[in-house]
Amino acid sequence: MSVQTLYSAATGMLAMEKKLDVIANNLANVETTAFKRDRANFEDLFYRHEVFPGTEDSSGQYTPIGISIGLGSRLSGVQTEFRQGAFQQTSNPLDVAIEGAGFFQVLDPSGQIYYTRAGNFSINANGNLVLGSAHTGRLLEPPIVIPNDATAITITPEGRVFVQQPNNPQLTPVGEIQLVNFINPEGLLKLGENLYAETDASGPPQAGTPGQEGLGILRQNALEASNVEPVRELIDLITTQRAFEMNSQAVQVGDQMMQLVSNLRRY
Repeated sequence: MSVQTLYSAATGMLAMEKKLDVIANNLANVETTAFKRDRANFEDLFYRHEVFPGTEDSSGQYTPIGISIGLGSRLSGVQTEFRQGAFQQTSNPLDVAIEGAGFFQVLDPSGQIYYTRAGNFSINANGNLVLGSAHTGRLLEPPIVIPNDATAITITPEGRVFVQQPNNPQLTPVGEIQLVNFINPEGLLKLGENLYAETDASGPPQAGTPGQEGLGILRQNALEASNVEPVRELIDLITTQRAFEMNSQAVQVGDQMMQLVSNLRRY
């Protein structure tokens, strides 16, 4: 009696445990601005080949099929779905959503450029547009400074930023918001705080004007919501739980079969 049943089922339990971690993170971020859901992908492990397909038998015939027994499964990757989230209308003129492809660029205090789709910007003490977080504020890149006497802020779909100032009926331009895109956005490194970092897998950032070269446009007074669908995640949660239970049943059955064999007696 082989113990391989126990090990194969154990790999399935471990894989389902990791998928459950992914689902839990998706549900935890159902209200996170511009969050993109993750999907766990799996692959089968290598096989024990007892008879290879096409093996010649004693009669000179070739076997049409072989005997290959799989040794379980494992997590092959966690893939991010960059599907567009719904728009939430707000009354804050510094809230900006991206409709389409692209990321904002923000400058970390360490000097590193990070990327985000969260557009809940604020103005710091120096008048700079910043993306705030629980720990620090990061400057929008390229920088945009809002004058102290600005009474209104307008951001066009193409990223041009204007302000209204006292005693001036004309809108004054103060800068332009650029977006960047990547050949493989799924290759970006997730850092938390709604931030991504460039990697060799994502390729270099390609900057441009919103609405051009495949980049999305901007929507002022709006934020992009998480693209997590709670009902879908709950269904995945149930199926994952059942798959974990079935693998645990396989462990129990394998143990019972080994116990029966060990209890055999000669009469």
